[in-house]
Amino acid sequence: MNFSEEILKLKEQRNAVILAHYYQEPEIQEIADFVGDSLELARQAAGTDADTIVFCGVHFMAETAKIVNPNKTVLLPDLNAGCSLADACLPEDFAAFREANPDHYVVSYINCSAAIKAQSDLICTSSNAVRLVNQIPKDRPVLFAPDKNLGRWVAQQTGRELTLWNGSCQVHEAFSEEALMELWTANPGCEVIAHPECEEALLRLADFVGSTSALLRRVQESEAETFIVLTEPGIIHKMRQVAPNKVFLDVPGKDGCNCNSCPFMRLNTLEKVRDCLRDLTPEIKLDEELRLKALQPLERMLALS
Repeated sequence: MNFSEEILKLKEQRNAVILAHYYQEPEIQEIADFVGDSLELARQAAGTDADTIVFCGVHFMAETAKIVNPNKTVLLPDLNAGCSLADACLPEDFAAFREANPDHYVVSYINCSAAIKAQSDLICTSSNAVRLVNQIPKDRPVLFAPDKNLGRWVAQQTGRELTLWNGSCQVHEAFSEEALMELWTANPGCEVIAHPECEEALLRLADFVGSTSALLRRVQESEAETFIVLTEPGIIHKMRQVAPNKVFLDVPGKDGCNCNSCPFMRLNTLEKVRDCLRDLTPEIKLDEELRLKALQPLERMLALS
């Protein structure tokens, strides 16, 4: 019996659901019950009837599932699957940032820890950030954290002046502008599509900017036959499924490195998924007071979305 067969058997025994982000390896996406972006996964986690949730993503995603499912067992195949963006926004530093801007409405990108969510008024994802910020009264100043690139893009789309936490994703800041231009020159008629976590200089070169789910819709709807993809290349597996006759090119990192792949997402493997279902560990656990504080801005997001 291979890992996939063992996982399916254990999943039934545990009454488990497997949720996976688009940035996971293809073999994990294939065994998942649902594959999506952060907003879609949050909705799936909130609505599941399963007793056990296996979250194939990174730590803050599994935490989010636990926040909305306090009575379910939430498992993360590898506890070391963190996030450079979330890990660099420490609760005590963020508290000081908020205190320096006491009149601001705090909007935090879902790519943050439960401790940061608990200090926020509203959570957003790249899918709904523009729509949510547009719903905040114009006379209320807004603090946006932790991704400055996404925040800058949201400010441009909404016309709002946002106070930005100085954070960024190591993967989305690793793309090489020179490599992008070489690919663009070699593929006339191609379309450049980018996630808003990319640096501003790259976003200016993109034909379309959007969340992972928006990028998937774009490759299906656009008349272009070749796409240069400026986001974590794990999504290309899904793009090839939804648009099998089109060509997708990922952009190397600076200095030719392969750092456009998220090292944290890649820590999850089929073997680890099997092991966590078998052993019911590593399990995500949260202090109840913290969970309740973090739940409020998440519920606002889901209601407004």
